[in-house]
Amino acid sequence: MQRQINRRSFLQRLWKSALSVIGLSGSTYYYAKYIEPNRLSIQQETISSIKIPQSFHNVTILQFSDIHIGFHYTMQQFAQLIKTIQLQQPDLLLFTGDLFDVPNTVSVVELQQASQLLATVQAPLGKYWIYGNHDHGGYGTDIIAHYMEIGGFQLLQNEHQYIEKNGQCICLAGIDDVILGQPDGKRALQHSDRNLFTIMMCHEPDYAEEMKELPIDIQLSGHSHGGQIQLPFIGHLITPPYAQQYVEGWYNVPNSSSYLYVSRGIGTTRLPYRLLCMPEFTIHTLQSKSK
Repeated sequence: MQRQINRRSFLQRLWKSALSVIGLSGSTYYYAKYIEPNRLSIQQETISSIKIPQSFHNVTILQFSDIHIGFHYTMQQFAQLIKTIQLQQPDLLLFTGDLFDVPNTVSVVELQQASQLLATVQAPLGKYWIYGNHDHGGYGTDIIAHYMEIGGFQLLQNEHQYIEKNGQCICLAGIDDVILGQPDGKRALQHSDRNLFTIMMCHEPDYAEEMKELPIDIQLSGHSHGGQIQLPFIGHLITPPYAQQYVEGWYNVPNSSSYLYVSRGIGTTRLPYRLLCMPEFTIHTLQSKSK
């Protein structure tokens, strides 16, 4: 009888086959497994709009995503990441999902450690987060929400919040996870002021196609990991569902006025490799443009 191959085994064989096909050495395999996943890129991006109030000029928004603690990413690494984030002194801190890889396998001690580390980060305009599919998965929905709240992060689940500075506001919204939750962009922006500059957090980037009619200026997403493995002249090899059209960086969503930024994230999942796809968090600096 032929032995069945599960998804992880298939992906591992595909990765090793890709290395063989293009003739990469064992040192490249070592680099992809042990070196690049432990490196970190701090991306600097600028968001300019005439809708951004003057009081928000040069405000910094730090977006981090897809930690996946537990899958080849330790609590010690997370502690170092939090220290690095704190050094950036962001005005607004946004987490776009997937804290632990499999929440129901995490001990209470680890959950407490994570929440204590998250609580050390300060952001004067607030700390917000949304569910990723791994946060809902493994019966993690209530567990992750509880410990994120202890860490000082406010959940945006099909809802919005006005961020105020010197009497002026922008709108920050977030929707539930697309794969395992019940996302509702219309509900998230219900009764919001359409004239305000609006940021939407959505874990899965491809869901931008479902929100084209909404008054969204910028969508911030993760989930894709940038494909984790990218090859010269080929690009990314594998991306998850709802991250196949938009994989990393900036996009102008067709037939809409929205822009989308997709973070490569911090950790890995399914396969513990990164190649030409360094982990990142992103500092978005707002710029108020004159009319």
